[in-house]
Amino acid sequence: MNTAILGTGSYLPDEILTSAELGSRLGLGQQWIFDKTRIAERRVAAPDQATSDLATLAAERALAAAGLTANDLDLIIVATSTPDQPIPATAVAVQANLGAVRAAAFDIDSVCSGFVYALVTAHALLDLDPSPGTALVIGADTYSRVLDYTDRRTCVLFGDGAGAVVLGKRANGRGLLSSTLGSDGTTADYVTIPGGGSRRPVSKETLTAGEHFFAMRGRQVRDLAARVLPDLVVDVAKAAELEVSEIDLIVPHQANGVMLEDLADTLDLRPDQMHLTVGRYGNTGAASVPITLDDAVRGGRLFDDDVLMMVAFGGGMSWGGAAWRWTRPRKPGEAW
Repeated sequence: MNTAILGTGSYLPDEILTSAELGSRLGLGQQWIFDKTRIAERRVAAPDQATSDLATLAAERALAAAGLTANDLDLIIVATSTPDQPIPATAVAVQANLGAVRAAAFDIDSVCSGFVYALVTAHALLDLDPSPGTALVIGADTYSRVLDYTDRRTCVLFGDGAGAVVLGKRANGRGLLSSTLGSDGTTADYVTIPGGGSRRPVSKETLTAGEHFFAMRGRQVRDLAARVLPDLVVDVAKAAELEVSEIDLIVPHQANGVMLEDLADTLDLRPDQMHLTVGRYGNTGAASVPITLDDAVRGGRLFDDDVLMMVAFGGGMSWGGAAWRWTRPRKPGEAW
């Protein structure tokens, strides 16, 4: 039996912040942000919405798509770098919201790579258990809570949202084909929130210095991504005994539209081979891959037996990719 994706779901907050509006606030002009990022707008969570709230709504939609209930879940993993609070894990809040009383729940923080890390972890845990099992894997982030909206290096890129998948064991030959994870801690200072942890506890000094805001060394991140991502796609395909040209759909982390255009050119991808949502939602961190996957599924981009690849690159620095043989969505009333 293999680990298959049984259902997908996503949630985007209602409030839209356009790049034209944000550019005007920053004195950049209405077109500057789009030209640099291909981001036209992003979503911003309501004041009373936390990461667990976004995650719960995405999870409910993924469960409905899979034709399952919260009581069917054995495992919940939430990938996030913007948790509700330091302790406890955001995943247990989602578990309580759903009423998933049977499920173990924990978080993973690999920043924008977190969802792929969580997928591979969930697969490994399901694979170790001889009994059939079901896992809910969520990527969710509310970056609007940690952005400095006067810092044009960061605030123009990010938005809020959540995406989720339900995983289960299936014997139809479809499911996970290959995966690759990697990280380089020597580049950890490329993406940080310096204050608030055990090294730099919250203090008047850290707050005054703005160390509770998200910070990124953009040029270094772009250069590292340009070196790592093309090889990652090739390596994941090769591990699945496929050529890149045989991948039906690639769902990448939606970091920056210009960077993704460069990736497509480097790999000589077909125009329809990569699915993008960056223009509508920006970079939603760990949520960007599952949001984009759900968008592709609901848009009819994936068919039974297609090969799907998900790849991501994030803080740490970290990266990961996974290839899947797609299983068509379950029809209402149909047994798995």
